[in-house]
Amino acid sequence: MTDAAARPPRVVTLGETMALMRTREIGSLRHATELALGIGGAESNVAIGLSRLGVDVSWLGRVGDDPLGQRVQREIRAEGVDVRCVIDPEAATGLMVKERPSAASTAVFYYRAGSAGSRLAPSDLPVGWVEEASLLHVSGISTLVSASARDCVAEAMDRAKRAGVPVSFDVNYRSALGSPDALRTLAARADIVFGGDDELQLLHPGLTPEAVAELLIREGCREVVLKRGPDGATAFAGGDVVESPGFVVEVVDTVGAGDAFVAGYLSGLLAGLDVRSRLARANACGAMLCMTPGDWESAPTLRDVERFSDPDGDPVLR
Repeated sequence: MTDAAARPPRVVTLGETMALMRTREIGSLRHATELALGIGGAESNVAIGLSRLGVDVSWLGRVGDDPLGQRVQREIRAEGVDVRCVIDPEAATGLMVKERPSAASTAVFYYRAGSAGSRLAPSDLPVGWVEEASLLHVSGISTLVSASARDCVAEAMDRAKRAGVPVSFDVNYRSALGSPDALRTLAARADIVFGGDDELQLLHPGLTPEAVAELLIREGCREVVLKRGPDGATAFAGGDVVESPGFVVEVVDTVGAGDAFVAGYLSGLLAGLDVRSRLARANACGAMLCMTPGDWESAPTLRDVERFSDPDGDPVLR
């Protein structure tokens, strides 16, 4: 039998993944003639990104007893992710719809009130699932989608803390879901916090993002990572402040880029990379995700990242 310490790093994550419909052409949904069907969810996006980067990962969610729920399970499982899905016979799988009003913008509409995913609860957590992991990743979306989902995230974090499992938390604030107040408590309990400048300022209004990061570190957080899109990223870790430049790319769709960034950073952490190298990988993953439609479909492999990050590389894959 393989010794536990010899197993590959295993990340567990949980949250709602919905069916996703997106327009194929630029313009309003009012006039769209074709929609492409897929799936999307912040935590499963991270899980897929980690799997593509060679990390052993497990995702927990709740879906309806319907074809869209089956689609969610099939797509995530097909990406090499261990799926721990609860089938809810009393609620439907949630749906989000994306349109591109212009070449430079994306709008997302959510139909998730009362969805199966929003009914995620502490009782859905498998015995030993968190405790046997190398890292737990959660996000603000699942914290705000419902009271029971918030309790589930809190319980998972409690179990991780008791077992000595590090916790990664992406603020990932969605104003349509509620007040950011609940996120402040969870961020303070996490070992690694990710967020954009505006998201960190929501945790402590009146402070600069850098001041919030320093405050979280003083409160016990090990690392705080500021996601700044094309401007790169900054990490506060081990008493150091490390900056990494971003990539200038032709942007098609930014939805999911932050999740790809998180997957890149966490994969680097689990691989033992230093902070600067983690940021470089994370920036590359986020940039590559922006270059095609979809929330996770273009999440890169390690080989993809190496080719993308090499300015002298051959642009043609031979």
